Amino acid sequence: MSPFRKHDQHAPAGFYATEAAGLRWLGAAAGGVPVAEVLAVDDVSIELTRYPTTSVTASAAREFGERLARTHRAGAPHHGAAAPGADPAGGFIGPLPMPHLIDPDPAGWGGFYARCRVRPFAEAATANGALSAAGADVVHQVWERLEAAEADLTGPPGPAARLHGDLWSGNVLWTAEGARLIDPAAHGGHPETDLAMLTLFGLPYLDDVRAGYERVSPLEAGWAGRVGLHQLHPLLVHAVLFGPSYGAQAASVAARYV
Repeated sequence: MSPFRKHDQHAPAGFYATEAAGLRWLGAAAGGVPVAEVLAVDDVSIELTRYPTTSVTASAAREFGERLARTHRAGAPHHGAAAPGADPAGGFIGPLPMPHLIDPDPAGWGGFYARCRVRPFAEAATANGALSAAGADVVHQVWERLEAAEADLTGPPGPAARLHGDLWSGNVLWTAEGARLIDPAAHGGHPETDLAMLTLFGLPYLDDVRAGYERVSPLEAGWAGRVGLHQLHPLLVHAVLFGPSYGAQAASVAARYV
C-alpha cells in the first residue's frame, strides 16, 4: 500500500516538522496509543504510513481508553511545553498558529490555558467578528478566573500530561490492530482536555473509552463539571475558522464558569 502524503507548498515554516515531532513524542509513550509512522518530512510535506481502517468495537474502544491514559501518564516537562523537536514557543492547531510556553506559568495549568489557549483564540474570534462583544466579555471573565488558578474552576493540580491536543474522532484511525492517532497538536497539558474534545465532536463507544481510561487513570472528582471548560478552546478555534455559530456556542459554554 502506498504511503499517505500531505503537501502544501505554502505551509508555514515548521508546520510539518511540528506534526512529525508531535507524532514521534506521542508514539514514544510506553504502552500508549500507537501513532502514524513518519516516513519522511520536509518544509512542504509529510509522508506517513497508510493504514487500512475498519469499524470500531466496544473492546477496541476500551483498549484505546487504556492506551490513551498511558500516553497521558508518559508526561511532559510542564503545562504548555512543546513536543521535543518542535518549536518550543509555538505550534499549530489545524492551520492556525498556537502558542506554547517555554517556561512554566506560575499559575499552573490554569495560567497556561488562559494565556495560550483561551485568550489568543478569543481575541482572534472577536477580531474577525465570530465572537460578539458580550460573548468576549464572558470569555474574558473565565480566563481571569483561570489566571487566578481558582481551584473550584480548574480542579486539583497535577503534573502535565502528554496530550494529542486535537483529539476529535477524525484523528483516531480504527485499524484491525486497534486505534492509531494522526494529526496531533501535541503539548503538555491537562489529561481531561483530550477526553473533553472526544466528547465535543463525538466518538463511537465513548463510554467504553472512558471506562478503559479510568481502569488505568481514574479521573479526578468533579471532572464532568469541567468538560465544558476544556471544550472552550476548540470551540474558539472553530469560531476563528468557521464563524459566529461557534462563537455563540463558546460564549454559552463560558457562561457556565463565570
